[in-house]
Amino acid sequence: MNNSPSAHSEVPASEKLDLPTKLAYGAGDLGTAITANILVVFLLIFFTNVAGLSPALAGSVLLIGKVWDAINDPIVGVLSDRTKSRWGRRHSWMIFGAVPFGIFFFLQWLVPRFSDNPNANQWGLFWYYVIISILFNSFYTAVNLPYTALTPELTQDYDERTSLNSFRFAFSIGGSILSLVLALAIFDKFKGDAIQQYLVLGAICAVLSVLPIYWCVWGTRQRVKEAESRRQEISQSESLPYLQQLKIAFSNRPFLYVIGIYLCSWLAVQNTVAVIPYFVKNWMGLTDQDFTKVVMAVQVTGLAMLFVWSAVSKRVGKKAVYFMGMAVWIIAEIGLFFLKPGQIGLMYLLAIMAGFGVSTAYLVPWSMIPDVIELDELHTGQRREGIFYGFMVLLQKIALALGLFLVGIALEQSGFVSTVAGQPEPTQPESALWAIRLLIGPIPTIILLIGLVLAYLYPITREVHTEILLKLQERKQARTEE
Repeated sequence: MNNSPSAHSEVPASEKLDLPTKLAYGAGDLGTAITANILVVFLLIFFTNVAGLSPALAGSVLLIGKVWDAINDPIVGVLSDRTKSRWGRRHSWMIFGAVPFGIFFFLQWLVPRFSDNPNANQWGLFWYYVIISILFNSFYTAVNLPYTALTPELTQDYDERTSLNSFRFAFSIGGSILSLVLALAIFDKFKGDAIQQYLVLGAICAVLSVLPIYWCVWGTRQRVKEAESRRQEISQSESLPYLQQLKIAFSNRPFLYVIGIYLCSWLAVQNTVAVIPYFVKNWMGLTDQDFTKVVMAVQVTGLAMLFVWSAVSKRVGKKAVYFMGMAVWIIAEIGLFFLKPGQIGLMYLLAIMAGFGVSTAYLVPWSMIPDVIELDELHTGQRREGIFYGFMVLLQKIALALGLFLVGIALEQSGFVSTVAGQPEPTQPESALWAIRLLIGPIPTIILLIGLVLAYLYPITREVHTEILLKLQERKQARTEE
C-alpha cells in the first residue's frame, strides 16, 4: 500500500488534477442531475396527480423510454469510443447534444389535451409522453454517457479518482438540492395552479441544465486532449466488433460485480425517492412542500458526506466505506417502515440517516469502474471507456425506470386512486397505504443487502490496481523500445 504513490508517479495520467479542472469536470454532472432529480421526484406524481394518467400507464411511459435506452446507451458508448472530431471523441457529443437535451426535458411538463373523451385523452397523453421520453432519453445519453467516460481519461490515480468523483457528485447532489429549492419557490409562487407550477419548473431547470455542460467542455479540454494523445500512442489500432466488445466486457468479473453493486444501489435509491411523495402525503398526511423538504434532507446530507467518505476511503478503502454507508441506510429504511403519522422529527432524522448511505451509492461504484477499465485494457490492449460507461449509464436509467414502473404497478394493484385533473385529492384505501409502506422500507432493504454481498466479493483493491498500472506501464515501455 505504501508503494502506491511511487507506482502511480510513473504513470503520466496519474498526475494530480488542479482545482479548476475538478470543478469543471464536476459541473458536467450538474445539468443531468437537475433533470434526473426533478424527473424521479416529481414525474410519476405529475403524471398521476396533474396530467391524470393512471399509475400503470404512468409507470409504463417511463419503462418504454428505458427499453429504447437498452439499445441506445451501449451504441452511444461504442460510437463515442470511435468518434474522431476536432472537439474530441467525448466533447463533441456533449457540445451538440446539450441544447436538444434541454428542449425535450421541458416538453415533458406540458399537458396537451387530445380529446374530450377521458379514455381517449388518457391514451393521447400516454403516447405523447412516450415519444417525448424516448427523445429526451436519447439526448440525455448523448450528453451524459460521454461525460461519465471522461473520468479515466483525466487521471489513473486510484485515490485521485475517488476525489474527482467527489467533485462530480458534489455538483450532482448540489444540482438535485437546487432543483428542489426551485421547486419549493415555484410551488409557493404559483399556488393552486399545478400545471403552471410544473411548466415554470421545467422551463427554468431546462436552461440551468444546459449551461454547465459547456463549462465542463471548456474546463477539461486541455487535459482530455493530452489523454487522447497518449491513448493514440499506446492503444492497439484495430477496433473490435461490437458483439465481441460486449463479450469481453461481460467476461470481466470485477465489472459484473460493479454493475451489480450499482444496480442494487440505484434501484434502492430510485424506488425510495419515487415513493417518498406518496409516503409523506398519503401516509404521514403532509403536503407537497413537506415531501420536497424530506428529499432535500436526504440530499443535503449526501452532499455533506461525499467529501467525508472520500477522505475515509483513502484510509480504509472503497469497500469498507460502502459497507459503512449501507449499514446506516438500511437502518433508516427499516425505521421508515415503522414510522407513524405525527412522528415528523423522527421522519427527518431517518431521512438524514438515509443520506449517509445514498452518498456512498453515488461515490463508490463510479470510483470502481475506472479500475475495471484498466483491467480490461491490460487484457485487450484497448481503452474502451465508452462501452463500460454505456452499461453503467444504462443501469442507472434502468434502475430509475424500473423503480418508477414497479411503484406505479404496485400502487395500481393496491387500489390507489388517481387524482382527476382539477379535483381534490381522494382518500386512499388501507391497501394502498400498506403498499406504500412496503415500498419505502422492506423492499429497498432487501435490494441493499444483495448489493452488500456483491461489494464483499469485489476483488480490485488498491494493491491490485497498483499492480495493473505497473503492468500497463511495462507494456508501454516495451512498445517504446521496439
